[in-house]
Amino acid sequence: MENIRKHPIGKLGLIGMRGCEDKTQRIDEYLKQWFVDDFGEEIDTFKIDYACPRFSSGEAKSVIYESVRGFDIYIIVDVFNYGKTYKMYGMDVPMSPDDHFADLKRVVAAIGGKARRITVIMPMLYEGRQHKRNARESLDCAFALQELTTMGVDNIITFDAHDPRVQNAIPLSGFENAQPYYQFIKALVRNVPDIEFDKEKLMFISPDEGGMSRSIYYASVLGLEMGMFYKRRDYSQVINGHNPIVSHDFLGDNVDGMDCIIVDDMIASGESVIDVAKKLKDRGARRIFVFVTFALFVNGLDKFDEAHQKGYFEKIFSTNLVYNNPELKNKEWYVVADMSKYIALFIDTLYKNKTISELLDPVKRIKNFLEKNNKI
Repeated sequence: MENIRKHPIGKLGLIGMRGCEDKTQRIDEYLKQWFVDDFGEEIDTFKIDYACPRFSSGEAKSVIYESVRGFDIYIIVDVFNYGKTYKMYGMDVPMSPDDHFADLKRVVAAIGGKARRITVIMPMLYEGRQHKRNARESLDCAFALQELTTMGVDNIITFDAHDPRVQNAIPLSGFENAQPYYQFIKALVRNVPDIEFDKEKLMFISPDEGGMSRSIYYASVLGLEMGMFYKRRDYSQVINGHNPIVSHDFLGDNVDGMDCIIVDDMIASGESVIDVAKKLKDRGARRIFVFVTFALFVNGLDKFDEAHQKGYFEKIFSTNLVYNNPELKNKEWYVVADMSKYIALFIDTLYKNKTISELLDPVKRIKNFLEKNNKI
């Protein structure tokens, strides 16, 4: 393995945590091809051989089976992959975010400070929804970031952070918050060829005030209008960890006869996005599409099947940054925006110590793609 990773810059190592095997394989293929293009040398693989075995009691450890001294290590982890299980007292236990995060720390500990640089690519940030303190509460996300940097992690790359200001917890370490803007536009054009980027025919919608920046970005880059829903909550009670939503009130122009794209960071239970889609339909919207970075569907897919049958929405576009329920492959209303190449671009760019500004703000790529497809 030593001879196949020689490089003018250093050595590159790729570790795909449990549940990220397929994504890591695709990223590895991209990196190998670009290595040939740039340096004319074929590489077998950049993947590092490792394991996180568990004892029957549920305890675990990490083992790295080859030297990583001096390597530039990139660790890819999906802490929300509940499709992976382990044996504990004879039972199959689904891996929780806590389990995945503990394994991540085990891998960093196994590296033992020997790597030149460690970058963790965590698409959906661990405990990202617990980003601020209300009353006597824990600050889980901030503490997790501090744990990783204390252990020797140099950079953390995440996507569509619930609140990117959590990076203030680690002001002296690298923290990048990327967005899948370009990938969603590309998936939309390819799957809805009759979509028109005309301000009289298409509008972007934010389902709440907290996520307005996403819709503002699309509207600004594409020269379109946007609207917003205001969530009225009942702060007198807490149900399933949050204050229940009383109603969604729309703030925006007339949507009658227009296509609308709802943009959000995640779908958990899905009640909010379905209610917003229904209210837009009640206002006369033509077609409803949804851009959501993380589609968790924590309460199953039945309500989405029902909402689609009723015509509340046409398609939901989401990424493969987190685990996708296998049932989604058979849903006509679900479209995956593959993020493997984008992650590979991040790794390749950072590895070569180049700027990632254009990766973080893909205005040129979006406009070039739309011009190529005669959409603007």
